[in-house]
Amino acid sequence: MKILLIGHSVIDHFEGAGAGTPEPGGIYYSTLGMLACANPEDSISLLTGWNKGTINLFDSFYSRVEMRFAEAIDQLPEVFLNISGEGERKERYVNLSEGLSISRVTDWNLFDGILINMITGFDITADQLKTIRSSFKGTIYLDVHTLSRGVDANMKREFRPIPRVKEWLSNIDILQCNENELITIVQNKNERESAAEILNQGVKIVLVTRGEKGASLYYKSNSELSFYTLDAVKINAVNKVGCGDIFGAVFFYSYISTGDLCKSLVKANNAGALTASANKLTLKTLISIND
Repeated sequence: MKILLIGHSVIDHFEGAGAGTPEPGGIYYSTLGMLACANPEDSISLLTGWNKGTINLFDSFYSRVEMRFAEAIDQLPEVFLNISGEGERKERYVNLSEGLSISRVTDWNLFDGILINMITGFDITADQLKTIRSSFKGTIYLDVHTLSRGVDANMKREFRPIPRVKEWLSNIDILQCNENELITIVQNKNERESAAEILNQGVKIVLVTRGEKGASLYYKSNSELSFYTLDAVKINAVNKVGCGDIFGAVFFYSYISTGDLCKSLVKANNAGALTASANKLTLKTLISIND
């Protein structure tokens, strides 16, 4: 199987509780989740930005994937995260990069699936997504992530309705978002009504993650709305970073490998729990999701 991951590589700085040395972030976590699932014969490619001065932060996993679609950039985006307390984390960016170039990919149908994680919200544009969709016959997965947040004069990220949202939705097959991100896609409706409206735009599967409250998957069966809902795995949660990224990568790999929605959701839910329970995230931590 051949899979392409698209998204910015980011340097994470933790403020308040958990503060310490800079950490690799962004599409790094999607890469980790994909490597935890992949078989030796699989090919995982990465379309991201990298920087010579900081590649050492990422190289433990980037050295294991195909990097010919990645590009050197002057400075990686850096995000200062405050994840103390309940609710959504607070984010402030510096070096917010422009979008990634997709021109290095000359044949999109080399891949069985493409996962796009909107790490900064500026990873690719709606027009670039249209270009990919028009050239690619396989499955496209979109994690909304920071596409759901605008950016103010102080580089803080606040939720707002996603511009051109119907264009994003009409060019993907699978959508992942959390409860707050869902409100930036469809306003003033409950979760099931929102999922139904998204599916009416051409999306085939909608995943809504809820952290310690579990996750739901929506799809249409015989033109009727169907869904699976899972409670969160009971764990001692010590980490809030990378859980959704790894959830998405594991779901995507499992689904395009098996076509089984329920089993893929269970595996992704377990992977998210393992991520949340790990002080230090490694491939060894996640490898048990395949057992």
